[in-house]
Amino acid sequence: MRTLFFRHPFLFRWVMNLWPPFLFTGVKIMTISPDFRYARVDLKWRPWTRNINNTQFGGSLFAMTDPIYALMLFGCLGWDRYLIWDKRADIDYIAPGNGRLTAEFHIEDDQLHAIKAATASGDKHFPVFTVNLRDQKGELVCHVTRTLYVRLRPRHRPAA
Repeated sequence: MRTLFFRHPFLFRWVMNLWPPFLFTGVKIMTISPDFRYARVDLKWRPWTRNINNTQFGGSLFAMTDPIYALMLFGCLGWDRYLIWDKRADIDYIAPGNGRLTAEFHIEDDQLHAIKAATASGDKHFPVFTVNLRDQKGELVCHVTRTLYVRLRPRHRPAA
């Protein structure tokens, strides 16, 4: 099933949008490129995603970015070849989030080359990705920085 999941972006998007942590929190993957290097994710404006100040709850903003870069890297590098985990995350709130929010995730060629080079010998690598969340007017709401753990699976590591 995982092979299909990461081979077919439309299936990836469909399954992730039915995943309860996304489905019930109003998070939706709107777009994912065929090569898994771009994704757009929206957070709907719902009563249960608002905080006491009637703006988007910070935990919802954080959650909408949670698995995206790791899953995109699995799609780019191969889930059967690499171990990829979220290691650390940080959010920098800039302005209150009102209405639907959007995050656009990008993975560039140079990032993939750096990850492959750093892990080729079997070492761990901790790439850092930043995504900006914007409201419907395009105003910046926050920056989310995610550090991932990436390493070749044991069977793909060079013999010592």
